[in-house]
This record gives sequence, structure tokens and C-alpha cells, in this order.
Amino acid sequence: MVTAAQPLSAHQAGTVPDTKTPRVPGNRVVAGVRHLGPNWYASVMGTAIVATAGAGLPADVPGLRTACTIVWALSLTLLVALLAARALHWAYHRDQARAHLLDPAMAPFYGCLSMALLAVGGGTLLVGRDWIGTPAALAVDTVLFTAGTVIGLVAAVAVPYLMVVRHRIEPGQASPVWLLPIVAPMVSAAVGPLLVPHLPAGQPRETLLLACAAMFGISLVATFVMLPMIFARLVTAGPLPLALTPTLFLVLGPLGQSTTAVGKFADAAPGVVPAPYDQGFALLAVLYGVPVLGFAMLWLALAVAMVVRARRQGMGFAMTWWAFTFPVGTCVTGAEGLARHTGLAAFEVLAVALYALLVTAWSVAAVRTAHGLFDGRLLAGPR
Repeated sequence: MVTAAQPLSAHQAGTVPDTKTPRVPGNRVVAGVRHLGPNWYASVMGTAIVATAGAGLPADVPGLRTACTIVWALSLTLLVALLAARALHWAYHRDQARAHLLDPAMAPFYGCLSMALLAVGGGTLLVGRDWIGTPAALAVDTVLFTAGTVIGLVAAVAVPYLMVVRHRIEPGQASPVWLLPIVAPMVSAAVGPLLVPHLPAGQPRETLLLACAAMFGISLVATFVMLPMIFARLVTAGPLPLALTPTLFLVLGPLGQSTTAVGKFADAAPGVVPAPYDQGFALLAVLYGVPVLGFAMLWLALAVAMVVRARRQGMGFAMTWWAFTFPVGTCVTGAEGLARHTGLAAFEVLAVALYALLVTAWSVAAVRTAHGLFDGRLLAGPR
């Protein structure tokens, strides 16, 4: 995704100002990752959600499961490559890494690291087990879920802290990017219930499920705080800059992911929490999920209209286009959950339609990103 939350235009709508790039003799790879920010984890998230959302579709499409497993393997490969590249970034370009943390446009993207780990971990247990077996998939998901949850909780506190104490933000700079660190715990809430059946019966299972419910609350209330500021900025200051317009899709993330989470709670609750709380989760899945997904569709229509407007005005490709993927994917998984818990064909149709949109968006973003990597534009420093 793009690295700016204000109307700047340097490198893909703006990164932090660069200092003199240090020489790294004989190593182009190390020099090349100087401007590789945490926003690149959005490509991992967007790829992983294609696999997990496809695996839950109500439609029985021949070969779909295999295709989803291939996409999961690609997301795992991307995650490993990015973790290595970001390790080089921190080892050899610490000045730039510190600048990222102190930049209000870049710091929120540290939430993407958490969500990338969680998305790949969940995909491992859902579809990756077909290739590596359930024990190995469980081990991988346990590690990635634990790491992703810890990083997400730290980011949900640290980034807002930096915004208050160190960043200097003007009133008109509110951006959907601000949602990234606070939505990370919601991803943990949606992925965690997959591990519940693999824990010993009794308190371990109930503790994990209720911990996921607590993280649901953390993210939901924080989203309620942020969303009014974002919408107020749109109404009072007008449309976002062209390259930042796709970030409007980020608002779908907490909406679709929270709908997914309550559906997962309802799936895992029977036999884990005592009655009548298990039935309470089933009620929550429908009574919460239906209206929230309805609002998500309203926001999707608004975001699409704004993107069409921006495209007509000359919006070109930027890493912000990955915002078209993961947030839409959460709406797919939310609709799939509602289809299970209501039995309504309307939600099945909605899930399939949104998945078609997701695959289209992912294909375009992936091709354009690969092209930008090959010609060097996406890793170039700010002009």
C-alpha cells in the first residue's frame, strides 16, 4: 500500500523523506531494500485471503481447493521473502527504519506485519494441511498466530501512542490507513477459533475463545473511535488524493473481519463455553453480522464510486491497490459465515460475487506489482 496519509506525491504518493543512502559494497540486494517499508506486507495479506476465502465458498467448483492451496503456498513464500528483506532493512538501514516509525504516514502499516502472519497461519490450517499434513499445519499456525497476535497487540498500543506523543498530525490528515494497527487484533479474533478444537478440553479451549472475544472488543471499540474522524475528514476536506483513494477500501476490513469473527465464535462455542453462552454466540453471529455486513456493502458502494472518480481523473497504479484485496476478502468470509448460520441463499450469492471481485482485484494488483518490481519503480527512493 501507499506510504502516505496526506496529500504528498513523492514515491507512490509519498514516503518518508530519505537521508543519504549508505553504501553497501558489493550487495545490490541490501541496497535495494532501503525503501522497502512495512506496507509491503499488504501483498501477503491480500494473497492469503484469496486462499482462505476461496476455501469457504458454498459453491462446489472443481479444482478450486487445489487452486486455493497453490495461492496459500504463494502467500507463504511471499511472507518468508518479505521477512528476510525486512530483516535486511532493519540490519543495514536503521535510520530509514526509525524514520518509518516516526512518520505518521508509514507507522500504521506495522499492523500489516501482524495481519500477514495471521492470514498465512490461518490459511495453513485451512488449506495448507492438504499438502503438509495437519500436525505440521497446526504447528505452523500456532507459531504464526502467537507471533501475529503479540505483534498486533503491541502495534495497537504503540502506533496510537506515537501518533499522540511523537507524530505531528494536521486535522485534515485523517486517513483510513489509521485503521491498520487497530484492526490487527480483530484478525486474531477471527483466526484464533480455528485453534480451539486442537487444545485440551476445558479451560484451555474456553480461555482461547474468550481471549478472541476480548480482542474482538479491543478492535471494535477502537474502530468506533477512528471511523468518525475518517468520515469527518472526507466530508470537510473533500476526496482523498488520487493515489490514496483505494485506501477507502480499508474501512471494509474491520467490518468484514468482525462479521467473520462472530461467525467463528458461534462455530467454536458449542461444548467449549457453558449454556446459555454458546447459544449467545450463535445469536451474536446473526444479530451483529447482518447489519454490519449491510453497512459494509454501503461503504463498498461509496468506495467504488470514489475509485471510479479517481480513475477518471488519472489515478495510476500504486501499492495502495492492494487495499482492494484483503478488506474485500474479509467481507467474503463474513458472508460465508452468515450463509452457514442463516441458511440463506442470498448470502451464498453475495459471497460468490464478492469473491469474484476479490480475485479480479488480486490479479490486477499482483501483475502490476510484479511489473513495478522488475522495472525497479516500486523499490526506488522518493524523488
